[in-house]
Amino acid sequence: MIERAIASEVLAGCRRTLGLPQRNDSSVDDIFLGGLLRRSAGIHCPCSRATLRSSVVECTQALFADQDALPQRVDDAIEALTVCGDLLELDDVVTEDLEVRQTWVFAAPPGFVVRPSGTAFLFGVVPDQDTFLPSSLSSRVLYRGFVRSIEPVPGENLSVELGEQGLQRLSDSTWLKSPKPEGPSDLLSRVDRRLGDEPPITAIAGLKLLDSARPVTYYAGRWAEPTKQSGTHVARRPQQFGAPLWCLVRMDAGNPVRLLDLPFESTRWRGCDTAWHIQMAIDYLRQSPQRYRCRIERRGVRFDFFSPLPQWSQRRLMVFGQALPRDRSLFSYLVPFAEAKALEKFIRERLWLQRTEDSD
Repeated sequence: MIERAIASEVLAGCRRTLGLPQRNDSSVDDIFLGGLLRRSAGIHCPCSRATLRSSVVECTQALFADQDALPQRVDDAIEALTVCGDLLELDDVVTEDLEVRQTWVFAAPPGFVVRPSGTAFLFGVVPDQDTFLPSSLSSRVLYRGFVRSIEPVPGENLSVELGEQGLQRLSDSTWLKSPKPEGPSDLLSRVDRRLGDEPPITAIAGLKLLDSARPVTYYAGRWAEPTKQSGTHVARRPQQFGAPLWCLVRMDAGNPVRLLDLPFESTRWRGCDTAWHIQMAIDYLRQSPQRYRCRIERRGVRFDFFSPLPQWSQRRLMVFGQALPRDRSLFSYLVPFAEAKALEKFIRERLWLQRTEDSD
Protein backbone atom coordinates (compact mmCIF):
# COMPACT_ATOMS: atom_id res chain seq x y z
CA MET A 1 0.00 0.00 0.00
CA ILE A 2 1.30 3.45 -0.92
CA GLU A 3 0.82 6.13 1.70
CA ARG A 4 1.40 9.84 1.39
CA ALA A 5 4.08 11.13 3.78
CA ILE A 6 4.28 14.71 4.96
CA ALA A 7 7.57 16.59 5.16
CA SER A 8 7.81 16.44 8.95
CA GLU A 9 7.48 12.63 8.92
CA VAL A 10 10.18 12.29 6.25
CA LEU A 11 12.54 14.58 8.18
CA ALA A 12 11.93 12.74 11.43
CA GLY A 13 12.64 9.40 9.76
CA CYS A 14 15.84 10.73 8.16
CA ARG A 15 17.03 12.10 11.50
CA ARG A 16 16.47 8.72 13.15
CA THR A 17 18.35 6.92 10.38
CA LEU A 18 21.25 9.37 10.60
CA GLY A 19 21.30 9.19 14.40
CA LEU A 20 20.57 12.91 14.75
CA PRO A 21 18.57 14.59 17.52
CA GLN A 22 14.89 15.14 16.74
CA ARG A 23 13.24 18.55 16.40
CA ASN A 24 9.71 19.68 17.11
CA ASP A 25 9.39 21.45 13.77
CA SER A 26 10.01 20.44 10.16
CA SER A 27 12.85 22.84 9.45
CA VAL A 28 16.05 21.76 7.71
CA ASP A 29 18.79 22.90 10.10
CA ASP A 30 22.59 22.75 9.88
CA ILE A 31 22.73 19.55 11.93
CA PHE A 32 20.49 17.80 9.41
CA LEU A 33 22.35 19.15 6.38
CA GLY A 34 25.64 18.06 7.93
CA GLY A 35 24.32 14.54 8.52
CA LEU A 36 23.01 14.26 4.95
CA LEU A 37 26.28 15.50 3.48
CA ARG A 38 28.37 13.07 5.53
CA ARG A 39 26.13 10.21 4.39
CA SER A 40 26.31 11.34 0.76
CA ALA A 41 30.08 11.84 0.98
CA GLY A 42 30.44 8.26 2.17
CA ILE A 43 28.71 7.15 -1.03
CA HIS A 44 30.00 9.56 -3.68
CA CYS A 45 33.45 10.75 -2.59
CA PRO A 46 35.91 11.30 -4.09
CA CYS A 47 33.95 13.63 -6.31
CA SER A 48 33.58 17.26 -7.25
CA ARG A 49 31.81 19.76 -5.05
CA ALA A 50 29.10 20.02 -7.69
CA THR A 51 28.40 16.27 -7.52
CA LEU A 52 28.19 16.29 -3.74
CA ARG A 53 25.97 19.37 -3.76
CA SER A 54 23.61 17.91 -6.37
CA SER A 55 23.27 14.63 -4.48
CA VAL A 56 21.84 16.48 -1.47
CA VAL A 57 19.87 19.16 -3.31
CA GLU A 58 18.01 16.62 -5.42
CA CYS A 59 16.82 14.58 -2.43
CA THR A 60 15.82 17.53 -0.22
CA GLN A 61 14.14 19.95 -2.63
CA ALA A 62 10.63 18.86 -1.67
CA LEU A 63 11.44 19.29 2.03
CA PHE A 64 12.88 22.79 1.76
CA ALA A 65 10.56 25.79 1.95
CA ASP A 66 12.90 28.13 0.06
CA GLN A 67 14.16 25.95 -2.79
CA ASP A 68 16.06 28.81 -4.44
CA ALA A 69 18.24 29.18 -1.33
CA LEU A 70 18.94 25.45 -0.99
CA PRO A 71 22.00 25.15 -3.32
CA GLN A 72 23.78 27.98 -1.52
CA ARG A 73 22.97 26.50 1.89
CA VAL A 74 24.37 23.14 0.79
CA ASP A 75 27.48 24.85 -0.59
CA ASP A 76 27.94 26.62 2.75
CA ALA A 77 27.48 23.29 4.54
CA ILE A 78 30.15 21.63 2.37
CA GLU A 79 32.53 24.45 3.27
CA ALA A 80 31.71 24.06 6.97
CA LEU A 81 32.36 20.30 6.89
CA THR A 82 35.67 20.99 5.13
CA VAL A 83 36.64 23.46 7.83
CA CYS A 84 35.83 21.11 10.70
CA GLY A 85 37.65 18.18 9.06
CA ASP A 86 34.89 15.83 7.84
CA LEU A 87 35.79 16.53 4.21
CA LEU A 88 39.13 17.10 2.54
CA GLU A 89 39.45 19.34 -0.49
CA LEU A 90 42.38 18.64 -2.81
CA ASP A 91 43.45 20.86 -5.69
CA ASP A 92 44.86 19.75 -9.06
CA VAL A 93 43.26 16.30 -9.04
CA VAL A 94 43.98 14.68 -12.42
CA THR A 95 40.88 13.38 -14.20
CA GLU A 96 40.62 11.15 -17.26
CA ASP A 97 41.59 14.16 -19.34
CA LEU A 98 45.18 14.84 -18.32
CA GLU A 99 44.85 18.44 -19.42
CA VAL A 100 42.01 19.08 -16.96
CA ARG A 101 42.70 19.47 -13.26
CA GLN A 102 39.92 19.94 -10.75
CA THR A 103 39.35 20.45 -7.07
CA TRP A 104 37.82 17.29 -5.62
CA VAL A 105 36.27 16.51 -2.28
CA PHE A 106 37.36 13.42 -0.32
CA ALA A 107 35.80 11.91 2.78
CA ALA A 108 38.26 12.19 5.67
CA PRO A 109 38.96 8.99 7.66
CA PRO A 110 37.33 8.95 11.12
CA GLY A 111 39.34 10.58 13.87
CA PHE A 112 39.17 12.70 16.99
CA VAL A 113 40.91 15.47 18.87
CA VAL A 114 40.88 15.76 22.66
CA ARG A 115 40.88 19.32 23.97
CA PRO A 116 42.52 20.26 27.32
CA SER A 117 39.03 20.28 28.85
CA GLY A 118 38.70 16.56 28.00
CA THR A 119 36.08 17.12 25.30
CA ALA A 120 36.66 14.99 22.21
CA PHE A 121 35.84 16.54 18.84
CA LEU A 122 34.95 14.02 16.14
CA PHE A 123 35.59 14.24 12.43
CA GLY A 124 35.54 12.01 9.39
CA VAL A 125 33.21 9.79 7.39
CA VAL A 126 32.85 6.01 6.97
CA PRO A 127 31.74 4.85 3.49
CA ASP A 128 28.13 3.64 3.33
CA GLN A 129 27.58 4.09 7.07
CA ASP A 130 25.85 6.74 9.15
CA THR A 131 28.08 6.45 12.21
CA PHE A 132 31.45 4.94 13.08
CA LEU A 133 30.72 4.51 16.80
CA PRO A 134 28.85 1.89 18.85
CA SER A 135 25.52 3.00 20.33
CA SER A 136 27.10 3.43 23.77
CA LEU A 137 29.17 6.30 22.36
CA SER A 138 27.05 7.52 19.45
CA SER A 139 24.17 8.22 21.84
CA ARG A 140 26.42 10.70 23.67
CA VAL A 141 27.45 12.71 20.60
CA LEU A 142 26.61 16.40 20.94
CA TYR A 143 25.76 18.33 17.79
CA ARG A 144 26.50 22.04 17.56
CA GLY A 145 25.84 23.11 14.01
CA PHE A 146 28.30 21.09 11.92
CA VAL A 147 30.55 20.22 14.88
CA ARG A 148 30.31 16.90 16.73
CA SER A 149 31.78 16.25 20.17
CA ILE A 150 31.59 13.94 23.18
CA GLU A 151 31.97 15.06 26.79
CA PRO A 152 33.85 12.68 29.11
CA VAL A 153 32.19 11.20 32.20
CA PRO A 154 34.06 10.96 35.54
CA GLY A 155 36.73 8.26 35.53
CA GLU A 156 36.51 7.71 31.78
CA ASN A 157 39.50 7.67 29.44
CA LEU A 158 37.66 8.87 26.35
CA SER A 159 40.82 8.90 24.25
CA VAL A 160 41.43 5.18 24.85
CA GLU A 161 37.79 4.28 24.15
CA LEU A 162 37.75 6.13 20.84
CA GLY A 163 41.13 4.71 19.86
CA GLU A 164 39.83 1.19 20.48
CA GLN A 165 37.12 1.89 17.89
CA GLY A 166 39.83 2.44 15.28
CA LEU A 167 39.63 6.23 15.23
CA GLN A 168 42.82 8.15 14.53
CA ARG A 169 43.81 10.65 17.20
CA LEU A 170 45.19 14.02 16.14
CA SER A 171 46.95 16.29 18.56
CA ASP A 172 45.29 19.55 19.47
CA SER A 173 48.19 21.50 17.97
CA THR A 174 48.00 19.60 14.67
CA TRP A 175 44.25 20.07 14.31
CA LEU A 176 44.45 23.81 14.99
CA LYS A 177 47.70 24.25 13.09
CA SER A 178 48.11 27.55 11.29
CA PRO A 179 50.81 28.91 8.96
CA LYS A 180 54.10 30.07 10.41
CA PRO A 181 53.63 33.55 11.91
CA GLU A 182 54.84 36.39 9.73
CA GLY A 183 53.97 40.02 9.28
CA PRO A 184 51.88 41.29 6.37
CA SER A 185 54.93 42.97 4.75
CA ASP A 186 56.93 39.75 4.92
CA LEU A 187 54.06 37.73 3.45
CA LEU A 188 53.58 40.10 0.51
CA SER A 189 57.31 40.35 -0.15
CA ARG A 190 57.54 36.57 -0.30
CA VAL A 191 54.61 36.14 -2.70
CA ASP A 192 55.72 39.08 -4.87
CA ARG A 193 59.11 37.41 -5.34
CA ARG A 194 57.39 34.21 -6.46
CA LEU A 195 55.09 36.16 -8.74
CA GLY A 196 58.07 37.98 -10.26
CA ASP A 197 59.67 34.66 -11.16
CA GLU A 198 56.70 33.73 -13.39
CA PRO A 199 56.96 34.30 -17.17
CA PRO A 200 55.30 37.41 -18.66
CA ILE A 201 51.72 37.14 -19.93
CA THR A 202 49.60 39.40 -22.11
CA ALA A 203 45.93 38.56 -21.44
CA ILE A 204 43.64 36.31 -19.36
CA ALA A 205 40.11 35.79 -20.64
CA GLY A 206 37.39 36.09 -17.99
CA LEU A 207 39.71 37.32 -15.23
CA LYS A 208 38.03 38.67 -12.07
CA LEU A 209 39.97 40.71 -9.49
CA LEU A 210 39.38 41.13 -5.79
CA ASP A 211 39.59 44.92 -6.00
CA SER A 212 41.49 46.26 -2.99
CA ALA A 213 40.10 49.76 -3.54
CA ARG A 214 36.53 48.66 -2.80
CA PRO A 215 35.00 48.59 0.73
CA VAL A 216 36.28 45.74 2.91
CA THR A 217 32.87 45.26 4.56
CA TYR A 218 31.15 44.02 1.37
CA TYR A 219 33.05 41.01 0.08
CA ALA A 220 30.84 40.18 -2.91
CA GLY A 221 31.03 43.78 -4.11
CA ARG A 222 34.83 43.71 -4.21
CA TRP A 223 34.98 41.34 -7.17
CA ALA A 224 35.34 43.20 -10.46
CA GLU A 225 36.65 42.94 -14.00
CA PRO A 226 40.01 44.60 -14.68
CA THR A 227 39.85 48.29 -15.56
CA LYS A 228 42.87 50.43 -14.69
CA GLN A 229 44.22 48.51 -11.68
CA SER A 230 47.95 48.16 -11.08
CA GLY A 231 49.94 46.14 -8.56
CA THR A 232 49.40 42.68 -7.08
CA HIS A 233 45.83 41.39 -6.84
CA VAL A 234 44.07 38.24 -5.70
CA ALA A 235 42.08 36.96 -8.67
CA ARG A 236 40.14 34.06 -10.15
CA ARG A 237 40.36 32.84 -13.71
CA PRO A 238 37.99 30.44 -15.47
CA GLN A 239 38.92 27.00 -16.70
CA GLN A 240 37.10 24.80 -19.18
CA PHE A 241 35.76 22.46 -16.51
CA GLY A 242 35.30 23.04 -12.83
CA ALA A 243 35.28 26.11 -10.61
CA PRO A 244 37.43 29.15 -11.46
CA LEU A 245 41.04 28.86 -10.29
CA TRP A 246 42.44 31.05 -7.52
CA CYS A 247 45.52 32.99 -8.49
CA LEU A 248 47.67 36.06 -7.95
CA VAL A 249 48.08 38.47 -10.80
CA ARG A 250 50.29 41.50 -11.26
CA MET A 251 48.45 44.23 -13.12
CA ASP A 252 49.77 47.23 -15.06
CA ALA A 253 47.08 49.83 -15.87
CA GLY A 254 44.41 47.14 -16.18
CA ASN A 255 46.56 44.63 -18.07
CA PRO A 256 47.87 41.39 -16.50
CA VAL A 257 51.64 40.99 -16.79
CA ARG A 258 52.39 38.10 -14.36
CA LEU A 259 50.26 35.20 -13.11
CA LEU A 260 50.76 32.70 -10.27
CA ASP A 261 48.16 30.00 -9.60
CA LEU A 262 47.24 29.12 -6.01
CA PRO A 263 47.81 27.23 -3.82
CA PHE A 264 51.60 27.18 -3.70
CA GLU A 265 53.32 23.85 -4.22
CA SER A 266 54.03 21.75 -1.12
CA THR A 267 51.41 23.42 1.05
CA ARG A 268 48.51 21.95 3.00
CA TRP A 269 46.34 25.04 2.53
CA ARG A 270 43.74 25.42 -0.17
CA GLY A 271 44.02 28.05 -2.88
CA CYS A 272 41.18 30.10 -1.38
CA ASP A 273 42.79 30.01 2.10
CA THR A 274 46.07 31.35 0.72
CA ALA A 275 44.26 33.98 -1.37
CA TRP A 276 42.15 35.28 1.53
CA HIS A 277 45.19 35.53 3.79
CA ILE A 278 47.15 37.44 1.15
CA GLN A 279 44.21 39.80 0.65
CA MET A 280 44.20 40.50 4.40
CA ALA A 281 47.84 41.52 4.15
CA ILE A 282 47.14 43.71 1.11
CA ASP A 283 44.26 45.48 2.85
CA TYR A 284 46.25 46.00 6.03
CA LEU A 285 49.19 47.57 4.21
CA ARG A 286 46.81 49.81 2.27
CA GLN A 287 45.67 51.11 5.68
CA SER A 288 42.17 49.75 5.09
CA PRO A 289 42.31 46.49 7.10
CA GLN A 290 39.47 44.02 6.97
CA ARG A 291 37.01 44.35 9.83
CA TYR A 292 35.16 42.33 12.44
CA ARG A 293 32.47 43.46 14.86
CA CYS A 294 32.30 42.48 18.55
CA ARG A 295 29.13 42.71 20.60
CA ILE A 296 28.53 41.55 24.15
CA GLU A 297 25.58 39.20 24.53
CA ARG A 298 24.15 37.31 27.48
CA ARG A 299 25.93 34.02 26.70
CA GLY A 300 29.20 35.37 25.32
CA VAL A 301 30.75 37.66 22.72
CA ARG A 302 29.30 37.82 19.23
CA PHE A 303 31.86 38.12 16.41
CA ASP A 304 30.57 39.28 13.01
CA PHE A 305 32.84 38.93 9.96
CA PHE A 306 32.48 40.61 6.57
CA SER A 307 35.01 38.62 4.53
CA PRO A 308 35.86 34.89 4.36
CA LEU A 309 38.50 33.54 6.73
CA PRO A 310 41.13 30.90 5.93
CA GLN A 311 40.20 27.39 7.00
CA TRP A 312 42.84 27.28 9.72
CA SER A 313 41.39 30.35 11.46
CA GLN A 314 37.71 29.54 11.01
CA ARG A 315 38.27 26.11 12.59
CA ARG A 316 39.10 27.90 15.86
CA LEU A 317 35.78 29.69 15.70
CA MET A 318 33.93 26.43 15.09
CA VAL A 319 35.69 24.75 18.01
CA PHE A 320 35.49 27.57 20.55
CA GLY A 321 32.23 29.17 19.44
CA GLN A 322 28.84 28.54 17.92
CA ALA A 323 27.66 29.69 14.51
CA LEU A 324 24.86 32.27 14.61
CA PRO A 325 22.51 33.65 11.97
CA ARG A 326 24.40 36.47 10.29
CA ASP A 327 23.49 40.06 11.05
CA ARG A 328 24.61 42.52 8.37
CA SER A 329 27.70 40.35 7.94
CA LEU A 330 29.02 37.41 5.93
CA PHE A 331 28.92 35.06 8.94
CA SER A 332 28.81 35.25 12.74
CA TYR A 333 29.88 33.25 15.80
CA LEU A 334 29.08 33.40 19.51
CA VAL A 335 32.23 32.79 21.56
CA PRO A 336 32.18 32.11 25.34
CA PHE A 337 33.54 34.92 27.49
CA ALA A 338 36.44 32.70 28.67
CA GLU A 339 37.68 32.22 25.06
CA ALA A 340 36.84 35.62 23.54
CA LYS A 341 39.95 37.55 24.60
CA ALA A 342 42.43 34.96 23.28
CA LEU A 343 40.46 34.53 20.07
CA GLU A 344 40.35 38.27 19.44
CA LYS A 345 44.10 38.46 19.97
CA PHE A 346 44.57 35.72 17.36
CA ILE A 347 42.32 37.56 14.89
CA ARG A 348 44.22 40.82 15.27
CA GLU A 349 47.75 39.38 15.26
CA ARG A 350 47.44 36.57 12.69
CA LEU A 351 44.77 37.96 10.34
CA TRP A 352 45.44 41.68 10.85
CA LEU A 353 41.75 42.46 11.26
CA GLN A 354 40.47 45.46 13.21
CA ARG A 355 37.25 46.14 15.06
CA THR A 356 34.47 48.14 13.49
CA GLU A 357 33.51 51.43 15.10
CA ASP A 358 30.12 50.07 16.18
CA SER A 359 31.71 47.24 18.25
CA ASP A 360 31.04 47.12 22.00
